[in-house]
Amino acid sequence: MAQDNQIHLPSGFGGLMRFDEEYESKINLKPTHVIGFVILIVAFRILLGVWF
Repeated sequence: MAQDNQIHLPSGFGGLMRFDEEYESKINLKPTHVIGFVILIVAFRILLGVWF
């Protein structure tokens, strides 16, 4: 039979925090900006390989 583990969680959130309460960065980047930056770095690297 199952044993009683005597684990008690807080009644409200079950110990979980919402994302907004966890951490807020001073630098907010959209995913599209990150992808664009990576594409620019790759293109720059390819151009350096062609040029030199």
